[in-house]
Amino acid sequence: MYPSVFRITAREHLSTTPTPQPAPFAPIQTRRAFEEICDSIRARISSGELKPGDKLPAERELAQQLGVGRNALREALRSLEIAGMLELRKGVKGGAFIRSGDTARMDAVVQDMFSLGSITLADLAEARVHVQDLVVRLACERANDEDLQAIEENIDRTELLTKAGRFLDRVECSREFYRLLGAATHNAVLAMMVQSVTEILMQFVNARVSNGGKPTPRLVANRREFLAALRSRDPEEAARLMGKHLEAIHRMLAEPIAATGAKSARR
Repeated sequence: MYPSVFRITAREHLSTTPTPQPAPFAPIQTRRAFEEICDSIRARISSGELKPGDKLPAERELAQQLGVGRNALREALRSLEIAGMLELRKGVKGGAFIRSGDTARMDAVVQDMFSLGSITLADLAEARVHVQDLVVRLACERANDEDLQAIEENIDRTELLTKAGRFLDRVECSREFYRLLGAATHNAVLAMMVQSVTEILMQFVNARVSNGGKPTPRLVANRREFLAALRSRDPEEAARLMGKHLEAIHRMLAEPIAATGAKSARR
């Protein structure tokens, strides 16, 4: 047994030391009306009751159906417009219309994350290489005659712009080239990923050309060689050519950025 003095001391300790109290519960927040409205409209879209192009009831009628005030309804509609789910049109034939998918919203998210430093240029370049590898392989399998014709016409325009020395316009043509390649997969998710990852990197290409940077000399020849592999349904060769091109472009973009960083560090 423990000595009695220890037992007394322990009892005294237990009686004098305050018992730790659990953290208080946070107050329950009642959801705001506009959030309930948004969820109600989103649910109708998810279930297929509302489809792209459909018009919601007029504001007064919709507020009555939902049992909410018109200010709350307007806040909800504006929120859904910002989210890219609704288009609010003015005028006699105006109203709130369900939108089709807006890929620009994904572009904006990636741009914001890049601007905030959540993702780096290296992250984007690496992602682009892997995404484009998959895109090229699927395009070899799935591209139809219309897809291939569109890509060929894009290359023809690129050649004309190159001969005319219109290199900024050629950058826009390159944007379209990658969009067409993404579309040739006939996979909407991959097409969006290609566009979002490519967009920021194309901004660097545009800036480089605007500042007098030399354009890629063999771009047209490389594109025609790539298209030949695509038409031949040769995924290994097409992926190799695309990977080689992207590696050269990313290396070209990294050099001035690294030089700028080194100059800033010396300061």
